[in-house]
Amino acid sequence: MYFPLGAPSVYSQDVPTRPRETSQVSNDGVDAGALVGQGTLISDRVDESQTLGDEPTFSGQSPPSSQDSQLENDGTGLYHRGLTGLQASRNGHIFATITGDTITVWQTKPTVVLSSVTRSRSSLQAYGFNASLLVRPDAAIIVVHTTSGFLITYSLSFDATAQAYQLLISDDGKRHARRRSVNTSARSNYKDRASLWEGGEVIQEAIPRFRMVIKVDAGISKALALDQELVVATKRPAAVQCIRWTPDKSGSQTSTALLSKMEWMESKTTVSDIVYDRPMNMYVWVMADGRAYSVQRQAPKPGLDSKAIFSGHPFHDPVQGLSTAITADINSRFSTIALGCRDGSIWLYAVRDYSGGVNPIRHLQPSVSMSTTGALSTLVYSPDGYCLVAGYEHGWATWTVFGQAGASSFAADSRRLRDDGDQWLEGMSQAFWATGGSHLMYIGSKAPEIVVLEFARSALASNMSAANSSRCLLQTADTVMIYEGHHAADLTTISTDTSLWHQSQVPASYLAEQWPMRIAATSADGRYIAVAGNRGLAHYSVNSGRWKLFEDTDMQNAFRVRGGMLWHQHILIAAVETDSSYEIRVYSRELPLERSVQMIPLNTPAINITASGDDTILVYTHENVLDHYIVTAHRSSIQLSKVGQIGLHGIIRAPARVRAVSWVVPEHQMHNGDPSKDVAVASVFFLVDGKLVLLQPSTDDEGNLRYDMRVIAHDVEYSFLARDCLEPTIANLSALQNSSTAGGGVGEEQPNSTLSDSLWLFDGYDVKGWTDVQNLLETATTEYIQDVSPSVTMSVDFYPISLLLQKGIIFGIEAELMQGHEANFSSIRLASRYDSPAALHLSHRYKGLPYFAHALEMLLHNVLDDEVENSQSADIALLPTVLSFLSSFPEYLDVVVQCTRKTELRSWRTLFDHLPPPEELFESSLQNGSLKTAAGYLLVLHTLSDIHSTSPQVLSLLRAARDAQDWELCKELARFLMALDESGTTLEQALQLMSTTPSSGHGEPSQPNGFIDGIVLDHQNAANGSAISTRP
Repeated sequence: MYFPLGAPSVYSQDVPTRPRETSQVSNDGVDAGALVGQGTLISDRVDESQTLGDEPTFSGQSPPSSQDSQLENDGTGLYHRGLTGLQASRNGHIFATITGDTITVWQTKPTVVLSSVTRSRSSLQAYGFNASLLVRPDAAIIVVHTTSGFLITYSLSFDATAQAYQLLISDDGKRHARRRSVNTSARSNYKDRASLWEGGEVIQEAIPRFRMVIKVDAGISKALALDQELVVATKRPAAVQCIRWTPDKSGSQTSTALLSKMEWMESKTTVSDIVYDRPMNMYVWVMADGRAYSVQRQAPKPGLDSKAIFSGHPFHDPVQGLSTAITADINSRFSTIALGCRDGSIWLYAVRDYSGGVNPIRHLQPSVSMSTTGALSTLVYSPDGYCLVAGYEHGWATWTVFGQAGASSFAADSRRLRDDGDQWLEGMSQAFWATGGSHLMYIGSKAPEIVVLEFARSALASNMSAANSSRCLLQTADTVMIYEGHHAADLTTISTDTSLWHQSQVPASYLAEQWPMRIAATSADGRYIAVAGNRGLAHYSVNSGRWKLFEDTDMQNAFRVRGGMLWHQHILIAAVETDSSYEIRVYSRELPLERSVQMIPLNTPAINITASGDDTILVYTHENVLDHYIVTAHRSSIQLSKVGQIGLHGIIRAPARVRAVSWVVPEHQMHNGDPSKDVAVASVFFLVDGKLVLLQPSTDDEGNLRYDMRVIAHDVEYSFLARDCLEPTIANLSALQNSSTAGGGVGEEQPNSTLSDSLWLFDGYDVKGWTDVQNLLETATTEYIQDVSPSVTMSVDFYPISLLLQKGIIFGIEAELMQGHEANFSSIRLASRYDSPAALHLSHRYKGLPYFAHALEMLLHNVLDDEVENSQSADIALLPTVLSFLSSFPEYLDVVVQCTRKTELRSWRTLFDHLPPPEELFESSLQNGSLKTAAGYLLVLHTLSDIHSTSPQVLSLLRAARDAQDWELCKELARFLMALDESGTTLEQALQLMSTTPSSGHGEPSQPNGFIDGIVLDHQNAANGSAISTRP
């Protein structure tokens, strides 16, 4: 769902020996007092209103002399020139980097340095070099862990009235420039300081101040900065200390938990890595012996030991044959844990509960060996949880949330990396996602640079709607791209020569205020696109190529889209929040955005908004209530009318984790029933925590409505009901029927021939589907039937973005690394997939497509290649099953012979071991009148059986070609016989035999004797050295 886009931006942090004029030097309170015992706060009474150090200095300090080797290398290999740390705030708009002696604060967009602090020589001598970096989630405090075991903290404040940079804009190419402030009046009205950091258009001055130094004599193995405290794992003794940023009511600031006192811990080794996820309120502790634990902070309770700070459960143990864990990351959006191991592999775990229910679901392996990847260094999930990035010593790789392999740098040609200046491909040591997932920022293992890599992602990642599922809509931080192959001609859809992508840049006037773009939505017919940035929204017409924006920026800045957007015909429906309320807003494409058609208040924020059927809108809220609206015409405009709701308390435990909602209303109720009664009969689908859940209504003994819950599938990345698309795929049925061949059209089999009532999902490995959702509902209702397995399962080696159901195509994207200076381009790669139980059932729906025979040929070609390369036993070999499947179609004989023309000779034996003798296939082709196909089998017979010129197959085909007046085929057969015998005797014998054999009776041939005489004459000329030619 995430795809790297183009070459990255690379920022080099040049740290010269002499501090820059803008760089401040900090003494870090060294002169304020002497170092004392463990846990002592040094210089904790420093006035935070003063700037760094007792006497801040700028340029003019003497550089370290060459004899001060301890300032260049403290014995650990850390030098003060290379980047050694990278950390970002929670929203990713502010980040910091460190070298051995410098702390630099950056803004993400534009990527500029806001401030830089260089530690003085006395500070380096007292505390050691910078080893690692921590940033509190709100970026208000930065912590530096030094090589001598100290934690140096700095407070970071932002002045909204002071600007670090001013934007210079040239005036129509003239030599002079005018100064223009980057700040805007609309933004300066916000009171929340965090909002001033969002969007990147305000370049404020960052003011760092030395705060305090914490000495940890026990040795620091890992530290973690949280909102309220600093969590430190120590080595001697093995313990976890929690240091509050400010003392609590009792005046206490620290608490310590010894690992030896934790009864739930199986081994008493030290903690090597700690990660924490705030939405799940869960830690993952990775131990030095490779074990991993899911841990929670204990709330104070009466009678609970004050030292029992944490409780945990083991979930990964190398003793049980698993790899040794070294790092981890938590994905709260899907309740999963990624655990990186020493051998470079990654284990994915699903968190079912907080009492130890953490179960393995996937084991991910890089596409290359560990000798190529090097050691695993970092794991980081994208903000929406759909992409996992793994950084290695020599490169990086990406996977989807449930294990589909994505882009990787290991395909790079290492010999060209340094020549082309592509050191950014050679490794990743630390990384974070910025701009909501549109950019990945990281530092490499070999080059001391900050790399900003742009990603394109499916609109499904941020807005799971039916239209986004059926259409392929990609978004970047400032661009939308939509695939237009749905309405293209069938052959154009699979053409490799035609670009079917429509791309549009979001207007700069909108991005300047509201960057980055967070949410995108397309209409069911692909004509309209809506986008939403930090605040407000804008929409776009694909046909006209025009954007529509708010003209009143105050109205634009007054709300933020939260909960999604969707189109109903030309009406845009958005779930929004303002400073004081939550609403559903309705906009018309034809009216200015300032004139919203309708505003519907909500009690709580919306989580998901979905269109179902022709006139149904479903809104699921944080109140754990599903509201049902219908679209009605009211005074020549569109209105939403609420007709019902479903309370899901006790059924859905965590509303915030719901990704998508839809429902299926019985046909009789949909067409003839009262819409207000839909909630009593609708079967509801929820996608929550990667599980596709079905809720079916029933009544208890007292007649009260209740819902029976059943899990349909696990590890689901996305799903959609075909009936939810406002432009039903059944509408294209007539076009398919018109293009059907005489052998039968798509619509012959049954009314639901375009799968318009099907259900589809992707689980990270396979595309799965139920061709008729009604059958699924009936099966799920039966208590004694446990199997609700899909009717279609197709494995894919690319990421499936969309299903073109009316064309029988799974459309997807795969990223490919290109080295050099070639232009970016996209290409079409076609592949066939085979699912034995469902193949015959599905294929008859698509017999009328013009590329159906080509798809069958590709299927046979791929299966044959796999069979030749990987010999399978007869009981599991797929080739016989595929050949049996192909024999169900009239194109069978032609598909087989076309496949032989495109495969190597060594594959022919394997193929015809599972087929009737080539003689029978030849005769069948001849009887069907497929002379070209019969000619192909004649070549097979010659290769496998070494036929002679007077064989009956040669004469039969030559005679049939003569009777059919297919003179081109006659010429080809003549060349074939001349190839068997260059003297021409073989050809002459065959022609003489054919001339003495009567016609088959298929009509009188046109000039047969003249044709034969011409061949004989040319044969005689050939004997004298003339060229061979034929003529009718």
